[in-house]
Amino acid sequence: MDFQVGQQASFSKTITETDVYQFAGISGDFNPVHVNKIEAEKSIFGKQVAHGILGASLISAVLGTRLPGPGTIYMGQTLKFLSPVYIGDTICAIVKIKELLPKGKAILDTEVKNQNDKTVISGEAIVKLPVE
Repeated sequence: MDFQVGQQASFSKTITETDVYQFAGISGDFNPVHVNKIEAEKSIFGKQVAHGILGASLISAVLGTRLPGPGTIYMGQTLKFLSPVYIGDTICAIVKIKELLPKGKAILDTEVKNQNDKTVISGEAIVKLPVE
């Protein structure tokens, strides 16, 4: 496969209450801000929010299925959580090739935006590109 700097792909999903509860079960993170409506209303967010890593996991969906695609090896990721993701938000993970490195590796800009085009998560990934 021929990869180029600037190439990008994305994946979108509406975050449901079920997603949040299932992620809590998988991760073991039952922080009340995620799973308790009454307690979440008392938080700085004012209502339930999705786990930050749940939002960031959409980046992995792009890497493994779209760009670079199947066979990609995820080697590292930095993340900045800039704004909360609420139940009902539609978020879009965007991955863009920033730099092609020797030995079949690449640095990728990663970003997650909500339905209002607000960046909620930003970061950078390092991957080993798939081979044909």
